[in-house]
Amino acid sequence: QVQLVESGGGLVQAGGSLRLSCTASGLTFDDYSMGWFRQAPGKEREGVSSIKWSGSRTNYADSVKGRLVISRDNAKNMLYLQMNSLKPAEAAMYYCAGGSILRSGAVLAADFAYWGQGTQVNVSS
Repeated sequence: QVQLVESGGGLVQAGGSLRLSCTASGLTFDDYSMGWFRQAPGKEREGVSSIKWSGSRTNYADSVKGRLVISRDNAKNMLYLQMNSLKPAEAAMYYCAGGSILRSGAVLAADFAYWGQGTQVNVSS
């Protein structure tokens, strides 16, 4: 069965950095586009970033452009999210997701069939 396991969350001060990782198993990783989503308590899940199976195309939410960078290593079945200049409002559970298509521009949960359990990111002010 498909498993996506996130890691790398934790507590960071505002303006700090974290690198999230997602380990994938049970699927042919380089057949899938991958994405990162986040959800804070009482808020809707938000698409943060997505990346094509080849890594040749990426999408970002406007709020994170220039600060967050998505990448993947298909040889290791790994997905990453480098997060810089973090803001307190970005504290949330961050989820890794896998899907069969990569929409141009938008990062939509409906495009992703497989989900991890999440890793918590807290940002202190």
